[in-house]
Amino acid sequence: MKKFLIAGLGNVGTEYEFTRHNVGFEVLNLLAHKYELQYETKRLGDVAVYKFKGRQFILLKPNTYMNLSGKAVKYWLTKENIPLENLLIITDDLNLKFGTLRLKGKGSDGGHNGLKNIQLSLNTQKYARLRFGVGDEFSKGQQVNYVLGKWSKDEQDKLNERLEKCVEIIKSFGTAGLSLTMNQFNGK
Repeated sequence: MKKFLIAGLGNVGTEYEFTRHNVGFEVLNLLAHKYELQYETKRLGDVAVYKFKGRQFILLKPNTYMNLSGKAVKYWLTKENIPLENLLIITDDLNLKFGTLRLKGKGSDGGHNGLKNIQLSLNTQKYARLRFGVGDEFSKGQQVNYVLGKWSKDEQDKLNERLEKCVEIIKSFGTAGLSLTMNQFNGK
């Protein structure tokens, strides 16, 4: 059975729940809820397994906090013997308007500390990432408060549809591959 590691980035703790920075956790929580999966707290994160069309998706919510996400990602890639091309990271992105979804096969960290740590841990920029736009509606010096802030009412109204789209992207990534999935979903 072909294995994939799907890592949603976020921070553990109730104070971080439903914040923009935790959108990676929210995507994986929705997927688990839809398919009645249970997370287990294991080494370096909460893990659930989703089986779909002959594929096994290992869903990882690192408990290392955002800035040390690479440690958990590297551990689970190695433990499960998953090739780098079967890794997908889901993260928030300030450089994209709210709700914009962008899937890429490689790239820079874009100033995102979670991606920076993953890049450092894996020693490469060549891994797939699904960037979820959270916008940049904050004043100078307020970036941290913004990403660690809760979704606005307007964002909440549109959030579930965008999270559902992310679940579709995960399934497509595992079944159709990166290229076809990018063509189908980027810009939508």
